[in-house]
Amino acid sequence: MTIFQFPQDFRWGTATASYQIEGAAQEGGRGVSIWDTFARTPGKVFNGDNGDVACDSYHRYEEDIELMKKLGINTYRFSIAWPRIIPDGDGEINREGLDFYHRFVDKLLEAGIEPFCTLYHWDLPQTLEDIGGWGNRRTVDAFVKYAEVIFKEFSGKINFWLTFNEPWCIAFLSNLLGIHAPGNKDLQTSINVAHGLLVAHGKAVQSFRRLGTTGQIGIAPNVCWAEPYSKSPEDQAACDRSIALNTDWFLDPIYKGSYPQFMVDWFAEAGATVPIQEGDMEIISQPIDLLGINYYTMGINRFNPEAGALQSEEVDMGLTKTDIGWPVESRGLYEFMHYLQKYGNVDVYITENGACINDDLENGKINDDRRIAYYEQHLAQIHRIINDGINLKGYMAWSLMDNFEWAEGYRMRFGLVHVDYRSLVRTPKESFYWYQNVIKNNWVETRI
Repeated sequence: MTIFQFPQDFRWGTATASYQIEGAAQEGGRGVSIWDTFARTPGKVFNGDNGDVACDSYHRYEEDIELMKKLGINTYRFSIAWPRIIPDGDGEINREGLDFYHRFVDKLLEAGIEPFCTLYHWDLPQTLEDIGGWGNRRTVDAFVKYAEVIFKEFSGKINFWLTFNEPWCIAFLSNLLGIHAPGNKDLQTSINVAHGLLVAHGKAVQSFRRLGTTGQIGIAPNVCWAEPYSKSPEDQAACDRSIALNTDWFLDPIYKGSYPQFMVDWFAEAGATVPIQEGDMEIISQPIDLLGINYYTMGINRFNPEAGALQSEEVDMGLTKTDIGWPVESRGLYEFMHYLQKYGNVDVYITENGACINDDLENGKINDDRRIAYYEQHLAQIHRIINDGINLKGYMAWSLMDNFEWAEGYRMRFGLVHVDYRSLVRTPKESFYWYQNVIKNNWVETRI
C-alpha cells in the first residue's frame, strides 16, 4: 500500500453532459439537436437508444445534487444545452431554458459545489447543421451569440468555463469516421469543422474578455498517448500523427497561432486544406486561462497504409481492457502531461477520466472493483505529475452517474452511481464510497 497526499487546494469533482443525463428532450422549450436526429437514424445508436429521457436529470437535479453532497465533491462539471437556450440556434432566447440552469447552478452553490461549465458538449441545434454546421461561419456567429447570452446570465455565479468539449470528437469522430452525430465521412468536411469550431472558440474568448465575465476560460481536448510498436521511423511518425490530431491540431493554433505544419502537409497530400480566412489565426490564438484534459487510455501504434487517414494502427498488446474495449494504461497520462509542457506550464484540470465497467446490481450493491483499480492507478499518476511541478489543479471523474453513452446507447456504464433506466432509481456503487473516502482524506491509498 502507498499513500499519495494531494495539495490542500486540489479540486475534486465529477463530470456529466447535458444530452447524456438531462432527458426532457421535448420540454421546457428545448429545440432539436443533431443528437436527437442522429439517434433516430436507424443503425446509428446501439439498440435505437436516444436521450429523450436519459437519467431524467432535468426533473431530478435536486436528487442528483444531494448525491454530489454525499460524495463530498467541491466541483461539478456540466454542460449547457444550446437548444434549451436558443432552440433554433440563432433566433429567440428561451427564458425557460435559462431559468432551469439558474435553478440548477443556484442549488450547486447552495451545496458548496463550484460549477464548472462547458458551453458545448456536442448538442448542436439541428437547424444549424442543416446549413452546414461548423463549416458555415453563420454557425460560428450563432455560437458566439449563444455564449454571450450565457456569459451575461451567469457571470458572478460561474467562475470556470470551457468553450468546447473534445474538439477531435466534434470534427473527426463525427465528420471523418462518422461514428457520432452528424455522421459525415469526409476528410475535408472534418477539417472545415475543426477550423470553424476553433474560430468560434477564439471569438467566444474575445467576448468573455470584452464582457468582463467572471472567472477563467479554456477548452477541453480529449487526448491520447501513443508509443511506437517498433523503432522504425514509420511507426514513430504514425504515433506522432495520432497524438497530434487530438492535441497539436487544436492547441498549436491556440498557443502558437498556427497549425502543425507536418499535419498540414499530410492532409494536403490527401487533397484537404484548412479554410483559413484573414484574421482567423489571431482570433483563435486569444490567450486562455486553463486547459481541461480528458484522458482515458493510450495505445501502442504502428504504421499501416490501410489504417485510415492517419495510417496509424493500434496494436493489441494484451493489456487489461475496460468493458468498452479501451486498454487500461495510466502511464499515458503521465507521459502526455509532460508532452503538454511544450505549451508552457498552464493550469490544467483533468475534466474527464474514468472506466466503463458494466457490473450490475447484486444483493443491493454494485461491486465495481475494476473501476476502483482504474481510478487508483490514474490518481497515483496524477500525484506524480503534481510532484513534478506541473500545474494540475483538479480532477473530475467521469462520470457522476451511468448515462447515455452516445453511439453505444445505454449499454456502457461509466458512473459512480448506477442508474436503473426503467425506474431511474440511483444507487451509489462501491466506487462512489471509495471516491468519497479519497475526497474526505484528500489522499489516495493504492494497491500498486
